[in-house]
Amino acid sequence: MHSLRISQLAEQAGVGIDTVRYYERSGLLPEPPRRPSGYREYPLQSLQRLRFIRRAKALGFSLEQIAGLLELSDQRGDVEAVKRLAQQRLGEVEAKLLELQRIRDGLRGLVKACPGHGATEQCPILQALSGETA
Repeated sequence: MHSLRISQLAEQAGVGIDTVRYYERSGLLPEPPRRPSGYREYPLQSLQRLRFIRRAKALGFSLEQIAGLLELSDQRGDVEAVKRLAQQRLGEVEAKLLELQRIRDGLRGLVKACPGHGATEQCPILQALSGETA
């Protein structure tokens, strides 16, 4: 069986060594067996699991959600549950996009209203932030 040291695992997965240890402590990555020397000996499945975690993080899944996805993956079961988790995440992303668009529109209006010169007491941006204007 081929195994990896923690530095090799981290490098091949594109994460830091501290991240590997953190995922072990979090229960996302099983603690590997140790060699007689005390060094950890990671199986290749750990590399696949770390890459899975990294991709899920890139899609914005929380560690709790990733744990659920990993559990579903390990069980080789309920694809419907996997889809529900992905739909939930998609809903969160869409809500965040709407919020960011609202923020963008508000900032756009403030920037447009500000002449960029004059006394700060007359600045529409500062007035809006102070609650002095609607």
